[in-house]
Amino acid sequence: MPSVFLRASSSLFLLGIGPFNLLMAQTTPAPNSILAGSATPQLVARQFKFTEGPAVDKAGNVYFTDQPNDKIWKYSTDGKLSVFLEKSGRANGTYFDKKGNLLACADEHNEIWSIAPDGKATVLLKDAQGHQLNGPNDLWLHPTNGIIYFTDPYYQRDYWTRKAPDPALGGQKLYYLPKDQSQPVVADDKLQKPNGIVGTPDGKLLYVADIEANKTYRYQIAADGKLTDRELFVPKGSDGMTIDNEGNVYLTGKGVTVYNAAGQQIQHIDVPAEWTGNVCFGGKDRKTLFITASEAVYILPLRVHGVN
Repeated sequence: MPSVFLRASSSLFLLGIGPFNLLMAQTTPAPNSILAGSATPQLVARQFKFTEGPAVDKAGNVYFTDQPNDKIWKYSTDGKLSVFLEKSGRANGTYFDKKGNLLACADEHNEIWSIAPDGKATVLLKDAQGHQLNGPNDLWLHPTNGIIYFTDPYYQRDYWTRKAPDPALGGQKLYYLPKDQSQPVVADDKLQKPNGIVGTPDGKLLYVADIEANKTYRYQIAADGKLTDRELFVPKGSDGMTIDNEGNVYLTGKGVTVYNAAGQQIQHIDVPAEWTGNVCFGGKDRKTLFITASEAVYILPLRVHGVN
């Protein structure tokens, strides 16, 4: 990816967690902006290899992954960084359930894990009808029925012995795993490379990005968990994504691009990194956008807040 071109940004500060310089990237305010004033992304730390999978717990602490280094980190509401789990199964996308367990796409062995608050991991899913998954990438938990929706693209990892996906899978698909079930169900097999995923807090809509096709789709979620009425939301793909209390959808890649529920772009946030992998809302009031961006993580105060 080409380097992100940074416009004016001359001020440097110190943030409260270690001797890290605070870098700022200019954003473009708009009417009824989601930004809190003229806020710009603030560097928390730049000490990772590739950050991904941010998820927020009930208290507002954010957990995120450094996948190549096989770690899950915690960024607390008081601005402190600590390692939560040393051996994470090469966790990628994550999401908290209502009991405080961290669900994780653990693609070391292409599984889905549930990680208890004490760090103990339970494998929820290890294969699909006896065939190794491509590499679970991102997931979202339905708020009422316990169904886990997850994307399964294929990205070759240097820690795998295999060099190609299992042809028996029939491609890179979107799946869902019913509560208390050991086998996933195909939700959509017409995507090229599904990646980012997020649903609405009422459990009625699901957004899924097809990063290879450079499109993001919206589905209706039926009572039984099946997805219906797929429609193009925006002609833009995404790595990870999140949603706020006004129904705006945040897509990542080159910075963060925000669309309202009608699919109209309302904001673009420049991030000083070659690639922005994922985002979530954190903090006690859920008004801090937490951004994982390659070797670094950033925070950005917003007017809107996140939803569970």
